[in-house]
Amino acid sequence: MRPVLVAAAAAVLAQPVTAAAAELELIQTIPLKGRAGNLDHLALDSKRDRLLVANKANNTLDVVDLKAGALLRQVPNQTGIQGIAYAADLDRVYVGLGTNGLCNVLDGETYKAVKTIKFADDADNVRYNPATQTAYVAHAEKSLGVISAKTNALKADIKLPAAAEAFALEAKRPRIYLATPEPCQVVVIDTAKNEVATVYPVKTAAGAHPIALDEAAHRVYLGCRKEPMVVVVDTETGKEVGGVPIPADVDDLFLDAGRKRLYASCGEGVLAVLKVTDADRVEVVEKIPTAKGARTCLYVPETGRLYLAVPRQEGKDGPEVRVYRAKP
Repeated sequence: MRPVLVAAAAAVLAQPVTAAAAELELIQTIPLKGRAGNLDHLALDSKRDRLLVANKANNTLDVVDLKAGALLRQVPNQTGIQGIAYAADLDRVYVGLGTNGLCNVLDGETYKAVKTIKFADDADNVRYNPATQTAYVAHAEKSLGVISAKTNALKADIKLPAAAEAFALEAKRPRIYLATPEPCQVVVIDTAKNEVATVYPVKTAAGAHPIALDEAAHRVYLGCRKEPMVVVVDTETGKEVGGVPIPADVDDLFLDAGRKRLYASCGEGVLAVLKVTDADRVEVVEKIPTAKGARTCLYVPETGRLYLAVPRQEGKDGPEVRVYRAKP
């Protein structure tokens, strides 16, 4: 680690985090059903006000009615479910399955299968670009699948320099920023050419998993597990310009641009709130105790709601979703 960042990290760790800040307020807990084990990523169907949850331990896509605050249904046979994306314009749900590398395309109302697309193995993070009506699926064999959402045909399979974790899409340029844990780097993909444009090695920390993009400021924020940090990278130069320690086992990271915050869900059992002071400086301002293994979440800027997936805990009948409201 660079000396300047080591000193900054030590200073942050030496300072107490004040719980009274209350940047996020728990307002609701929604019970789910299923065995103990990991939950994975989440997506929102804002049209129906439904939350879609990857209940990986249960091999189901859990559909939550947010108006009723209740589990609506569980879509079975989603073995090893991990990533979810909802395409509102086409009313389709894209589900990445860790087992057998399948991406299931489901109808947004009935959740009946429309098509199944087979990859090599371990389909994980899924994203959708409404501007181009394209779905992207990170999967094993170090690749990023490119699916035409109009036809559900595989358009391309972009070869990557390492196994992928999360990725973020720019809105104004044909760019994807993708995190790889080993080696730790940001892979920049040209989506017009469906090829890797460049790679930014990350040396401050390792084990990058989630990534959040601030397109206006030309920054990406990497959630790293070794050692646990959020690292700030300039998207134009690849330079590491800042970083701050966070709790262990981060798996999701979201930017709240309006409030200038980042939210990091960490499997250690902490939801960390970070203040973005400027483009290059972030600091942890709140650590909210959650539950062991609660490491995936979804933040919705339009409503200021954060949904945290909490695996089944001892003494509970099933897993749950905790709903937080972002305070001004």
